[in-house]
This record gives sequence, structure tokens and C-alpha cells, in this order.
Amino acid sequence: MHAAFAPGRFEGLEHHFVLRVYFEDTDLSGVVYHANYLRFMERARSDMLALAGVDQRAVHEAGTGAYALREANIRFRAPARLGDELVVVSRLVQLRPAAVDIHQRVMRDVTIVAEAEVEAVFVSPSGRPRRQPAEWMDRFAPLVWKGN
Repeated sequence: MHAAFAPGRFEGLEHHFVLRVYFEDTDLSGVVYHANYLRFMERARSDMLALAGVDQRAVHEAGTGAYALREANIRFRAPARLGDELVVVSRLVQLRPAAVDIHQRVMRDVTIVAEAEVEAVFVSPSGRPRRQPAEWMDRFAPLVWKGN
């Protein structure tokens, strides 16, 4: 994704990604199906990386590697429903040579609908953890959240 096409934005160190809940996102009761929160958060993380200047596609196509989730801990707090406008707020909370930890919360106005701690590991094409590109580390360093 080229940063010019990224629909999100940074507000300070937090990345905000707006989305609307469509029929396809819901179960029979009109509530967002739990697995779709992972999709919403993935879109927000990809958008955040693009805005930070990270070209995941180029690195993948060069055979260097890609991110893979090692862990995702999600807490569901309130239902989101068909037609809701949600904002996924993402913070980079820790940067390590081969991984990043990101806190994400899905908001409806001031209500936290869901929140997660995600660990994304940079892996080689064979699936083994490896150092992230140095340029990525340089771009991420100023974005690490230092508050509570």
C-alpha cells in the first residue's frame, strides 16, 4: 500500500483508522462477528506501516521476509453493530530487532468495543524469525509510545 492511498492518519504517536461495519462483517443478529475484529486490526496495522513509510510488499517480493503474528490477545468489551462507524487506534508499544508489539483498541465514539495486544514478528521466507530491515527500525523508533 502506498502511503498516498492510506485512509488512516497519525494523531501524535497514535494511528487512527476509520471503518464502517457492513452487513458482511456481522452475524445473524447484526453484531460484528468476533473474528472480524482481527481483520479490522490487520487493516489498521497495514495502514499504519504504510504511513510510517514501510513498504511491506517490496520487502516481501524481494524475498527478505514479512510480518507474521506470533500472538494476539483480544478482549471484547461491547458489541459493534451493522452501520456503526468504528476507529481502530493503534500504538507501537515496543520495538525489538525481530518484532514489534502493538496495542490496538476498536472504538465507537468513546466506547472501547475491543482491544488487543499484538506481537508481529518479522520472518524469513522459510518462516524463521529474522531482524527487521534497518530502515524499518529507523522509521519505527520515533513512533514508540512512551506514555501509559
